[in-house]
Amino acid sequence: MAGLKPIEKLSSAEAAKELERLAGEIAAHDRRYYLEDAPAISDARYDELRKRNAGIEARFPQLVRPDSPSHRVGATPGEKFAKVAHRVPMLSLDNAFGREDVTDFAARIRRFLGLNEADTI
Repeated sequence: MAGLKPIEKLSSAEAAKELERLAGEIAAHDRRYYLEDAPAISDARYDELRKRNAGIEARFPQLVRPDSPSHRVGATPGEKFAKVAHRVPMLSLDNAFGREDVTDFAARIRRFLGLNEADTI
């Protein structure tokens, strides 16, 4: 993420401050997205925030906060949202951050659809 110190160059004190900032920022975006139906950032930007949080926690496991975004997925949807029954179950909607992630995703799709490597997806 532009303008931020690389994770590998953070001191423990800087990492603790950054985790505090990320916890607050991600919680605010969760509220806007899940409860208010008014997202303020793109999904890609949100994923970057969560990835940075996870990276700092991996490097500084002793600093993982009780309110860490890594301890939760999303939020309870607001009451104004109706429940929807999907005809076909929604499978994992995974994030891909590199070539290997995309290759793994394609392999899972091929297995699910019963395709071989030569089949185009």
